[in-house]
Amino acid sequence: MSDRIELPYHSTSTDAAHSVPPKGELGPLFVAAIAAFATYFCMHGFRKPFTAGTFANEQWLHLGLKSTLVVAQLLGYMAAKFIGIKVISEMPARNRGRAIIGLIVMAELALLGFAILPIPLKIIAMVLNGLPLGMVFGLVLAYLEGRRQTEALSAALCASFIMASGVVKSIGQWLIVSGGISEYWMPAIVGCLFFAPLFASTWLLSKTPPPTRQDIAMRAARREMTSAERRNFLVAFWPGLTLLIIVYSAVTIMRTARDDFAVEIWRDMGMAEMPSVFAISEFWVAILVTGFHAFMIWIPNNISALRLTITAMCLAFALVIIASIGQSAGWVSAMTFMVLCGIGLYVPYVAFHTTIFERLVAISDRPSNLGFLMYLADAIGYLGYSTVLIFRNTFPNPNVILPQYLGTLICGSTLSVIALFLAVAYFMRRIAPNSRQ
Repeated sequence: MSDRIELPYHSTSTDAAHSVPPKGELGPLFVAAIAAFATYFCMHGFRKPFTAGTFANEQWLHLGLKSTLVVAQLLGYMAAKFIGIKVISEMPARNRGRAIIGLIVMAELALLGFAILPIPLKIIAMVLNGLPLGMVFGLVLAYLEGRRQTEALSAALCASFIMASGVVKSIGQWLIVSGGISEYWMPAIVGCLFFAPLFASTWLLSKTPPPTRQDIAMRAARREMTSAERRNFLVAFWPGLTLLIIVYSAVTIMRTARDDFAVEIWRDMGMAEMPSVFAISEFWVAILVTGFHAFMIWIPNNISALRLTITAMCLAFALVIIASIGQSAGWVSAMTFMVLCGIGLYVPYVAFHTTIFERLVAISDRPSNLGFLMYLADAIGYLGYSTVLIFRNTFPNPNVILPQYLGTLICGSTLSVIALFLAVAYFMRRIAPNSRQ
């Protein structure tokens, strides 16, 4: 028996007009994009502000306190990803909105604990902060998947985590530098600022209409998955999925390190105590990356979309390598490096959220949903990042971030390009030739 997969009609449509919804559908989809952006943007008000602090000269068990706090939150976040492989892929649509609100309340209570508890318990509070927040993305994404316009909708969602991190860190550092707020109370205060808009945007998101018949015809129906369906999907595509998860893990390590240690990276490049630089650099990254991925809705053929996206990912990794070498040699400014590095990392990172897994589900002709694949990849990616953080404290002079980070960018990007070439070769062989047109 051949191991090639014959794809259903919906996955091979080449009528570009089918990607454009009737005018009556545009309004609800536009509202859904705004609501998804706002909901996940606000979530970052509960997750990222603490990284604006440096917690200089503070340690726990001879480890740098900031690195310990980052690892603690990440452990909770990572645990949520493993739990979410089952919970998110099985959650009924009617429960999503209430779940988002409940998770955010839990995260804010953990931040209050972080503010008032002694250092050993502050670390536990950060674990409890990351645990509920790790579930939010999958719940928001579930409202957007399985549509002809999913790339555009998901690109808006991804723009939120590109921009929000810089904005909330700017707010957090402003509260510390200008407001005199302690590094321990600042995260809870920033979270309080985002409560009301998060509730409003979640309510609006819950009104998103389900995919239309034409969406289902082109992108396949999305529903809750059973454990047997998850296992069957993995067995069918494990070589290609393994390669893609290697790439996703590498880009997660590089992107998250850039995010969590932005203060230290800017400092090492001579731009300390400038809160605005976070938001400025991430604004340009978000505009360029979001625009590119939103364009993918005009490519209804799933195979063509995958090929173009993987090509763009390889070029993006090449940009990261060039920018890293340029920064090492002093050829590019700090702002230029951060923008180029951001574009080069977020193009592949966002591609997994908007196009890669979305189109793979559409062409697989197997029961699946985007939440399952995203949480599988996220779980492995954050496990890798947690390992890197733990061993980082054993490096000589761990407080100097930039040299280590530049080396990580060059090695990780090179590995990713190789894995992408192997992955695309696998999936093109695995898919029947007559389905590639």
